[in-house]
Amino acid sequence: MKSITEKIGILGGTFDPAHKGHIKISKEAKKKFHLKRVYWAVTKKNPFKNKSTKNLSERINYAKKINLNNRFISVKCYEDKIKSNRTIDLIKYFKKKNKNKKIYFIMGADNLIHLHKWEKWRLLAKLCEILVFDRTKYKTKSLKSKSYRKLANKGLRFINFKKVNISSSKLRKI
Repeated sequence: MKSITEKIGILGGTFDPAHKGHIKISKEAKKKFHLKRVYWAVTKKNPFKNKSTKNLSERINYAKKINLNNRFISVKCYEDKIKSNRTIDLIKYFKKKNKNKKIYFIMGADNLIHLHKWEKWRLLAKLCEILVFDRTKYKTKSLKSKSYRKLANKGLRFINFKKVNISSSKLRKI
């Protein structure tokens, strides 16, 4: 059996719009966990959110544009390829494609609050390591969440870091 030589991160979301907070957690994950690459998996529609304000190609193009200087970040929608918009299927796809790489799923603390509603959320923590990045106003609620209580130190890590106080929903209001 080959040993794991590379580590990759996957940051999923609608990226409506992508912003410096997404870049910051990608850079932080790269640095702290020695990731070779971070894949931004842009979803057509998040099942827990309202319709996106921009179409998929606009969101992907903008995410690529703001990452021109971050060559370690790759932006793409994988849903047509994997025939699913579920994170568990995305992680299974990456595991199959990257057999000798350690996979980290990157998310914000706001998503941890509802992680227990995701399809096969417990299995997710067995297939990859989940890195939850603290977000302004979400720390207490996320650390009390069902997901955190069940998965802390069992495939899930909560990352404290110097946050960027920005969100896609705030940017959409500007």
